[in-house]
Amino acid sequence: MITTERLELRRFQPEDAAAFSAYRSVPEVARFQSWNAPFSPEEAQRTVARFAEGDPLQPGWFQYAIALDGQLIGDIGLNTFDNLMQADIGYTLAPEYQGKGYATEAVGGLLDQLFTVRELHRVSAEVDARNVASARLLERLGFQQEGFRPQNTWFKDEWTDDLLFGLLQSNWRSARSAG
Repeated sequence: MITTERLELRRFQPEDAAAFSAYRSVPEVARFQSWNAPFSPEEAQRTVARFAEGDPLQPGWFQYAIALDGQLIGDIGLNTFDNLMQADIGYTLAPEYQGKGYATEAVGGLLDQLFTVRELHRVSAEVDARNVASARLLERLGFQQEGFRPQNTWFKDEWTDDLLFGLLQSNWRSARSAG
């Protein structure tokens, strides 16, 4: 569906379930996400099957599989608004692939497609303020922090602070043309 220098963003496949279950079962990966570890193989099979049915061109959530040499290493969630001009994103990467530029490459590849092919106006992301690595990834890609909401979300039995990020198509294009 989308290829970058090293990665492929594609539809989920049944054979992704084992790797999906493995990285979603790591407590550090699940810490800032909506699920709890462990993530059972049975739940992974059901979730992968549901993800495979989605349509990235329609409003609502679509989950891209991030593959390196055919192997699932993470995923990116895309929530396209009803107006088809805005979207929210979220992403997860297996720990052994973190810190190697794969998440930046994958999210950047998706943004390029969203802004240049689909011509979206805006992409947003919300991050737990403690997830410094995720906030830095967004900033590397040109997102601007647009808000800070202290103790805004009751999440996993505690109040958490939220950081709000946004990126406009015009800023994405300007950054790409500048270098």
